[in-house]
Amino acid sequence: MDLKKYFTKEVRIAIAGIVALCLLVYGINYLKGIRLFHPTTYFYVKYKNINGLTKSSPVFADGYKVGIVSNIIYDYNNPGNVIVQIELDTNMRLPKGSSAELESEMLGGVKMNILLANNPRERHKIGDTIPGISSSGLMGTITGLMPKVEQMLPKLDSILLSLNTILSDENIPAILESTKTTTSNLAVITSQFNTLMRNDIPQITGKLNAIGDNFMVISNNLKEFDYAATLASVDETIARVKILTEKMNSKDGTIGLLLNDTELYRNLNETTANAASLLEDLQSNPKRYVHFSLFGRRNK
Repeated sequence: MDLKKYFTKEVRIAIAGIVALCLLVYGINYLKGIRLFHPTTYFYVKYKNINGLTKSSPVFADGYKVGIVSNIIYDYNNPGNVIVQIELDTNMRLPKGSSAELESEMLGGVKMNILLANNPRERHKIGDTIPGISSSGLMGTITGLMPKVEQMLPKLDSILLSLNTILSDENIPAILESTKTTTSNLAVITSQFNTLMRNDIPQITGKLNAIGDNFMVISNNLKEFDYAATLASVDETIARVKILTEKMNSKDGTIGLLLNDTELYRNLNETTANAASLLEDLQSNPKRYVHFSLFGRRNK
């Protein structure tokens, strides 16, 4: 059978066009992230607002791409609801209680994050609908801050005007010069304080340690001191002094008589006076009392 008559030039062109078209469709889907011959599972996510989510947007779980958005359907029967169909890898399991969060990116795109629930016993079946959550993300936070920034701009203008007024004050240079002088003085004080801490403080600390050691020695000596024996000796001495004082005050003893007998005191005074007079007379007239001769005594 001659096949050449069937594969004419026109047929070959048609086959090449079909193959090229198939390759084009496959390439476009591949660039979109849609793998035509790769088995997937699909689920639905219900949102109130998809924030600009588009088909072929990636789907992430724990930061890893696990699928894509395959279709977006507006629920005309229930206005205000948007159904998003997602295709996930066949190995991906969605525990019951999981949800899908939409997060706005810096460049304006929107990505979907699967928030997996901690429920290893139950999981969603293929084709189930899971709840969707809209998160403003970083761009939404910035957008929310813009009105506040606009409200703050007049206040910033007032603050800038006040700063300009303060800076234009002629006293500012004097204040800055005074601050410079104060800073220099603080630097000198800091240097002196460092010198004190480096030189004098260690010496003072050493002396305090020596004094502390001396106090420890004194404390140990006081600890070993026999207070009872010392107090007993003091009591004994006081008792003896008391006895001596009583004897001195009593007229029974010699010392008591000498201290308390006035007559004896007068006699002693008279005797002392007579002795003194006798000594004076002896010094004045020694011959009256002493006779000495080499040739014997001569009658008077």
